[in-house]
Amino acid sequence: MQAAKIKLSGKNVKELDAICNEIRDVAKKFGVNYRGPIPLPTKTLKVVTLKTPCGDGTGHGNATYDKWEMRIHKRLIEVQADDRALRQIMRVNIPQGLHVEIKLTG
Repeated sequence: MQAAKIKLSGKNVKELDAICNEIRDVAKKFGVNYRGPIPLPTKTLKVVTLKTPCGDGTGHGNATYDKWEMRIHKRLIEVQADDRALRQIMRVNIPQGLHVEIKLTG
């Protein structure tokens, strides 16, 4: 039997977990085996910029910086690929900020 690996990534953890729960509920409803959600390492993107355009900062040689950070959270769910279950999983409403990747294996 085929297996589907569903990889979810996004900035909002609550939305990510809500979608994972919906996929898990679909798998339970159709009685197919599933594993997950497995949390994958969080990717942290950092940007540091000078506040002033001239680069002087606050004086006394101390430049003032703005620090920005964005975290990308990832989850992995493995589902035994039943045709009806996969169709139902594809119908799950995905919020704007989430990215979903589905791979069929085996």
